[in-house]
Amino acid sequence: MLLLHGLGATNAVWRGWDGVAPDLPGHGTAAWDPPYSFARHAEAVLPLLGDEPVTVVGHSMGGVVALALAALAPERVRRVVGLGIKVSWPPDDAARAAALGERPVATYDTRAAAVDRFLRVSGLAGLVAPDDPLVASGVAGEGSGWRLAQDPRTFGVGVPDMEGLLAAARCPVVLARGEHDPMVSHEQLAALVADPVTLPGLGHNAHVEDPAAVRALTA
Repeated sequence: MLLLHGLGATNAVWRGWDGVAPDLPGHGTAAWDPPYSFARHAEAVLPLLGDEPVTVVGHSMGGVVALALAALAPERVRRVVGLGIKVSWPPDDAARAAALGERPVATYDTRAAAVDRFLRVSGLAGLVAPDDPLVASGVAGEGSGWRLAQDPRTFGVGVPDMEGLLAAARCPVVLARGEHDPMVSHEQLAALVADPVTLPGLGHNAHVEDPAAVRALTA
């Protein structure tokens, strides 16, 4: 499997999974290489695909990248599982994301403050403890201070054309969400696919909360 993290996260969210999990451009250990787009992210991970078709699991933004990858290399993607993709973008939401993408890099006096910000940006607050090894990939030293290991310009990735991406995908596509995910509703997914999946009791980061429940969607 190819495992693609969401906006603000890193490949560390896939620990315990069996697959290849890169850091997407502008995140974690990956280079900062603006401008960012779903298509450019897909091109960046394309070399990771093997000769045999694979399942691509993507969370949130990573789910959109998975769909873009399926359109880019249809013969090399067997199945796409898109988890927690935000599919409804009112103008205010799009404008807010664009504004975040124009902010300068923020620095923090302490590592703890940077970790707190990373956990909130990635949606992992309350799921991952500040002293969990996972957070190491999300922050970086900056002079005498700390910053996120995320280029703020990644927030400007844009609004996905879900209908177009789904129409271009030749492989089976599963769109799923956690029951308590505030980013996307079951009804919104049902407007795009005939059989969306809602995972009971889980939230936006369902792959972190219950990896087995999400892994079952890849069969």
